[in-house]
Amino acid sequence: MSTTITGADGQLRCRWCDAAPEFLDYHDTEWGFPVDDDRRLFEKLCLESFQSGLSWRTILVKRENFRKAFYDFDFNKVAKFTQQDVERLLQDKGIVRHRGKIEAVINNAQRALEIIQQQGSLAKYIWSFQPDKSQQAQAQTVSTSAESIALAKALKKQGWKFVGPTTVYAFMQAMGLVNDHVEGCFIKNKVELACQEFALIGLINREDD
Repeated sequence: MSTTITGADGQLRCRWCDAAPEFLDYHDTEWGFPVDDDRRLFEKLCLESFQSGLSWRTILVKRENFRKAFYDFDFNKVAKFTQQDVERLLQDKGIVRHRGKIEAVINNAQRALEIIQQQGSLAKYIWSFQPDKSQQAQAQTVSTSAESIALAKALKKQGWKFVGPTTVYAFMQAMGLVNDHVEGCFIKNKVELACQEFALIGLINREDD
């Protein structure tokens, strides 16, 4: 079976983006493009945690509801949530009402603040686990990697919850640590160029420090 599909615009894309109407824009504009914004990284880790045992479509269609419920995933605010907030969220039909996952977001917001205090930013910490491109598996053939296992282990050591290697690998795919667009997908080269620019800007910033 081909790993790509031809879109209405004649462009080849990863086959998975044809599985649901919500996937096309997500595939073309978000998935795989590098992110260094702490809030967005935290949001994605939380959403991937909520996805555990569910489909990404379930989470994606509820994403705006999640953002509203968790104050746009501002970890400074979420870290202060109380048990009253947990009970409030358990009544919110717009999100996935799972007590353990909700409590994990609050816990992880507190842990994110600790990492930022220690490392300067969540992005700096997470991107230190970026895999060597020469060691990456063929696109979309694995669900974990040595780096996702290492990052999951490191996060758990820091006290994070619901961040297993599979969850972390999906996060790494989405946030650009891994370019997992298949060969032939026209977004693959766009992501690669974005990653090159991202790496260059990161190098310049480090030299300025």
